[in-house]
Amino acid sequence: MNWTRMNADFTDLKNPAQRLLDPCPSVTLLQKATKQVSRRNIWGGSFFSRDIREIRVQMLMEHTKIISRILILLLSVSLLWGSVVLAQEEDDAQGQLGAQVYVENCAVCHGADGEGRVGATLSKDWPSIRPDLVALDTIAKGVEGSPMPAWGQEYGGPLSDEEIVAVVFYILSWQTGGAPQITPQYTATAHPEISPVPDVAGDPNQGASLYDQNCAVCHGATGEGRIGVSLAKAWPSFRADLSIKATIERGVENSPMPAWSQSNGGPLSESEINDLVAFVMSWDTAEPQPEPTTEPEAASPFSGLAGVAFTAVAFLLLILAFTLGQRLSKKQ
Repeated sequence: MNWTRMNADFTDLKNPAQRLLDPCPSVTLLQKATKQVSRRNIWGGSFFSRDIREIRVQMLMEHTKIISRILILLLSVSLLWGSVVLAQEEDDAQGQLGAQVYVENCAVCHGADGEGRVGATLSKDWPSIRPDLVALDTIAKGVEGSPMPAWGQEYGGPLSDEEIVAVVFYILSWQTGGAPQITPQYTATAHPEISPVPDVAGDPNQGASLYDQNCAVCHGATGEGRIGVSLAKAWPSFRADLSIKATIERGVENSPMPAWSQSNGGPLSESEINDLVAFVMSWDTAEPQPEPTTEPEAASPFSGLAGVAFTAVAFLLLILAFTLGQRLSKKQ
């Protein structure tokens, strides 16, 4: 019997390095186990039975390791895929919020697609190393001495930090073509029929629609003021309509009020500006001041019935004093 060959077989079975080099350790172990079973039939004995049991345990361990590695790999892939999907969903939600904020607050000046209107062009390459920080700072704080006002709540504007971050994400996504396509829709305010304003050119009803599209973002839906001045007020000027028209046409230098007339680079025609003036003038809340009245003097304690009674008592006392004086003089 070749005992040297048998010892070599058992050595191979117990050598982990050799098992790793085998193309399929389980198959190799199974082949060697088959050989040992044959030898057991020839020689018999418990030594070979015990060795087969060890081979079976090794095979089970090999299978367990392989299954564990597969499960770990699948878990890693699932976690990675889940994080990618979650990040994509967060980006989509932020993009949608940014688009909505842009439509409601920015499109009126910068254009629906950032092409510029009375504000700067935004759909462009941003050469800054950190364009997001530049845009955040500009939107939150505004640009002093320019038509760009401060939008951050910390600086008196209406937008929260979350909304500003979202609109920056939306604006910068134009560089990559990832911006969701949303057509700006202005919020129209239901206006009752407005009567023509005396001595003012323009149709206030047409002006109401123009106001909703161009002015409400800054001055409020009812002229109450937002990041722009309040317009629903009395206009004390002799020709307030001319003053308002000049302001709309030319803007106010070094202020957030831009020029809106086409002759000054804006989008509105003279007819449209006349309609706007008429609408704004229809808000004139001037009311006739009540005539000043003199406060009534405090009532005298000697007036009315009290005065009559006091006079009567004083007269009776005077008569009584005179009578007593006469009697005293007679006794003397």
